[in-house]
Amino acid sequence: MIKRSFIGFTKPLIAYDALESAPPEPKQIQTPKKITLFIDTPYNYKDSLLLNIGDNVKTGQRLSYSEDNDAYVIASATGTISSITSILGDYGKSYTAVTIDTNETEEMDDHFTALRKDPTFDTAKNYLDSMPGKPSFNRFIDSENSIDTIIICGMDADLYIKTNQYILKAELEAIANGIRILKDITQVDHVIIAVPESLMQDAILLGTEVRTVNTEYPAALPHLMVKSFTGQAVPVGKDFGDIGICFFTAEAVASIGKTFANGSIPVTKTFTFIDKNEIKTLVSAKIGTTVSEILDAFDITLDEKDRIIFGGPMTGSAIYSADYPILPDTDAIIVQARDKLDYISDYPCINCGDCVRSCPANIPVNMLVRLLEAGQYEEASDQYDLYSCIECGLCSYVCVSKIPVFHYIKLAKYELDLTRTAEATNA
Repeated sequence: MIKRSFIGFTKPLIAYDALESAPPEPKQIQTPKKITLFIDTPYNYKDSLLLNIGDNVKTGQRLSYSEDNDAYVIASATGTISSITSILGDYGKSYTAVTIDTNETEEMDDHFTALRKDPTFDTAKNYLDSMPGKPSFNRFIDSENSIDTIIICGMDADLYIKTNQYILKAELEAIANGIRILKDITQVDHVIIAVPESLMQDAILLGTEVRTVNTEYPAALPHLMVKSFTGQAVPVGKDFGDIGICFFTAEAVASIGKTFANGSIPVTKTFTFIDKNEIKTLVSAKIGTTVSEILDAFDITLDEKDRIIFGGPMTGSAIYSADYPILPDTDAIIVQARDKLDYISDYPCINCGDCVRSCPANIPVNMLVRLLEAGQYEEASDQYDLYSCIECGLCSYVCVSKIPVFHYIKLAKYELDLTRTAEATNA
């Protein structure tokens, strides 16, 4: 429910969705005839790849890019590689897309089975990065800043999404095992699990420190959780690792627990699907399943100018094709009918101040957006705290003029980072 002040001097109160006390099992999507996996590195046809079109792969097999590149992905189905191409994601992010024609009979790769008996950090880094929840172990390699606290998110950061709440409710044993393994391989003893009040009793059974998260958006964003739990703010230009904190989702920790318990790497992703009528359904599908397969399972036809969004309504990103696949960190897919889309405008800012009152980082957004619209990104960074933005999207949500402020901010950060990287390289 959204509540607004009559006189407009307070920010809107938007509540996260609470999980039902007895949530239904996710809708299962059958293994499609083709899956597409993204390796997190740009494709270059001149590279000496360890993958080739025509290669047979097994479910759970580690598919490495090349001898000179550590990037890899775990095959989520058994079949034959039919395509290796380049593909672009958000803001020019380049991936190597590997398409597999799947077999009806599934064959499991057993290479990991022997490694599970003695969990190590190297095993986790070399096999678990592309699991459901997409755990990342790279931060623990940083020798300058050691991690002393792990925060497990049992609540999703954006609205409408119930993915991690469901995992916490349904897979407590796997999460408990994952916490034990995480402590062992990372040597970090301080683990906090962050949950809504409604899941407090479930989380207590995990035997680790439990903190409750306010159900008012955007309290579940990592920056605000860190501030609430530790009293620290992440310095501008730094990340969580710089203050000794690393985040994992509940799904990622459950995946770690199941991997070492069963000896096989999970390849099925749980996510929240929101259809054109805003009906929310938990779904389970193999990583690499395309959006078109999900739409077919729900008998949804895309019309011209309909929109598909990966992520929640506040911070998600639109994708350009229904052939885009489910990724290890895809927690929600939203389908919006063209007649229900919020319009945007080039109407100028009227200086109402709603964005300033709503901003949890206390940024003068009304001044910032003027520079961003003019492409003056350096000035926006120096004068109006561009990099203090925690990207909650509230500014766009409340904007009377319908200015896409959130997207201006993301574009500005992207362009500035490109410029500064190029300058550093040239220097």
